[in-house]
Amino acid sequence: MSCGLTKTDFMVRVGPTQYEDALAQPHARPMDFTGRPLKGTVYVTPEGLRTKAALSRWVRRGLSFVARSGTNAKGRPAKSASKSPRSAAPQRRRGRTRS
Repeated sequence: MSCGLTKTDFMVRVGPTQYEDALAQPHARPMDFTGRPLKGTVYVTPEGLRTKAALSRWVRRGLSFVARSGTNAKGRPAKSASKSPRSAAPQRRRGRTRS
């Protein structure tokens, strides 16, 4: 996930290294969905998204983090699309079977 919406705010995953910089931007605050801030993710109020350019900057921040992180939401390595379970399954031979 790179970004998303709540009822009141836009949520952006910026990562731990860009977290402080993101918080320094106007209309950004720590994401505290559970009452405890989640470092690496910020909320942006609607005032911070009034222009197409502003929204685009926040979306690019989220996409940039996801592209360079190589991890999923739980911090585990992202699964590669080329390693599907089906391709790893042994192939069955077709035709007559021996008795």
